[in-house]
Amino acid sequence: MNVLLVILAVVALVVVGCLVYVVGIYNNLVSLRNRFKNAFAQIDVQLKRRYDLIPNLVETARGYMAHERGTLDEVIAARNTASTASTLAAQNPGNAAAIQQLTGAENALTGCLGRLFAVVEAYPNLKASQEMMQLMEELTSTENKVAFARQAYNDSVMLYNTARETFPSNLFANAFNFTAAELFVVDKPEEKEAPKVSFS
Repeated sequence: MNVLLVILAVVALVVVGCLVYVVGIYNNLVSLRNRFKNAFAQIDVQLKRRYDLIPNLVETARGYMAHERGTLDEVIAARNTASTASTLAAQNPGNAAAIQQLTGAENALTGCLGRLFAVVEAYPNLKASQEMMQLMEELTSTENKVAFARQAYNDSVMLYNTARETFPSNLFANAFNFTAAELFVVDKPEEKEAPKVSFS
């Protein structure tokens, strides 16, 4: 009888130990997932600031660039698309499709802003406008903040994805619906830099 109790006690300890281990893996994955979602929230704050600056920039430019309406309209359309994509991604940063859509929209917006800045160079009065200079400086500063926030997000995603893919966490990650997170990467090398602003 004593031997049976000892065996049951050992089995119970092994089962409890296994449960504690699984709970630890689960809690670690939850912690890492929450960390990358928080990191995305920091990107979202900077992107919203960027989206708020763009209409002011376009309106300032519109007064000087009557013949460049197409470029200005492209910037606003790209801004609206990126803003919508950002809202969808912010609702669930773990949704890989939403992050990919945001990445594409951000790439398009960055390209449109680059074209706008190139056109601004042809208008000396616009380049000299104090309001335009201030808006472009704020936008460049915001672009840098987005880049830093994106790096922090990507670092958090990498930690999370590594934890969910390594043994033994990978045995439980799919069972507990911990899906892979998507990196927020700027695809084109020329778009990895913030738009250059020059008033010389």
